[in-house]
Amino acid sequence: MTFSILSVCTGNVCRSPVAELSLARALAPFTDVVVQSAGVGALVGRGVPEPAQRLAATLEIDAAQHVARQIDESMIRQASLIVAMAREHRRYVVETLPAAMRRAFTLRELARIAEAVDDRLPAAIAQAGATTAQDGMAAAVALAASLRGTVPPPAAPEEFDVIDPFRQSDEVYQRSFDELIPAAERVAAYLARAARLATSA
Repeated sequence: MTFSILSVCTGNVCRSPVAELSLARALAPFTDVVVQSAGVGALVGRGVPEPAQRLAATLEIDAAQHVARQIDESMIRQASLIVAMAREHRRYVVETLPAAMRRAFTLRELARIAEAVDDRLPAAIAQAGATTAQDGMAAAVALAASLRGTVPPPAAPEEFDVIDPFRQSDEVYQRSFDELIPAAERVAAYLARAARLATSA
């Protein structure tokens, strides 16, 4: 079984590809984990803008080969987890396929939930009977979904989103990265811990 993550933004040239590459690198030790990205209004065929490539390179992430693609229902249907860069993207996903609601979060939303529910993860893994990395990650997603409404929200709803830097200044690109990368790292750590708990059971 493959655990698949779909990262979603608007154009699929700035935020979602960087999140995709960050998550893929962090989860590389686990076999059968696939991370992809797409845009709700993709600039199909376009690459990652130079400012985003430059910032990604500082984290040893090579974004030069990315090519933007448009999201479709089959991608949503096949994804084990969907991480949207903003609430509007999550809304698009759920409106396209309502059944995806429990697998769809904004990236920063899931990072916030993961921080709050980490201590419940061992019990959730055991209750799910997860024995593979993929099953452990799926149990982690289910736990996050079940507790979504119980985690205190941020001070401002905008803190669920990663700001869109496309065609903005270098300062906006930096702000976008400063919002995105810690959230991606937290989500990856949460999924990785779930995988290790499942395989060590």
